[in-house]
Amino acid sequence: MTAASRAHGRQAIPSPDRTLMAQRTAGSPGGGGSRFVDNYLGYLLGQANHALYKDFDAQVRAAGLTSIEWRVLATLHDSAPLTVSQLAQEVLSKQPTVTKLVQRMVEQRWLALQADASDQRRTLVAATPAGRRLVKPLVQQAMQHEARTLRLLGAGERAALRQLLEKLRQRA
Repeated sequence: MTAASRAHGRQAIPSPDRTLMAQRTAGSPGGGGSRFVDNYLGYLLGQANHALYKDFDAQVRAAGLTSIEWRVLATLHDSAPLTVSQLAQEVLSKQPTVTKLVQRMVEQRWLALQADASDQRRTLVAATPAGRRLVKPLVQQAMQHEARTLRLLGAGERAALRQLLEKLRQRA
């Protein structure tokens, strides 16, 4: 209890960050050992993704894009056109969400729809020159951000990390 809180009869409440760190250090609230999420691969991968993306997100927003618009343009800027379902899978979103997003991005002239020559029932989505121009500097910034973030790993560790992540991705 601090002097100020004693004077007012209040007990100091630890900040959430300190509480979380104490729980991680001391183990679960019930005592003994680490928490499940501290060793759960899905959670660790999510936390690593957040750590990698959180600082870059400000650059995406400064360019006038949402994170999902960024993922769509980053996916399509250097690839062949994709169906909406393929695009949804690539950008880790649900097809109805991507369908609506694609319509908005077509209106902004960042994307274009094309008939699939091999199957007239399917529509393909492609980045337009305007969409590629918009995302090109962000792709460069993303590569620089990733390089800065991964500097704490040696070249062998970076290669091993990519290889292991690709192996897991292919199993999914």
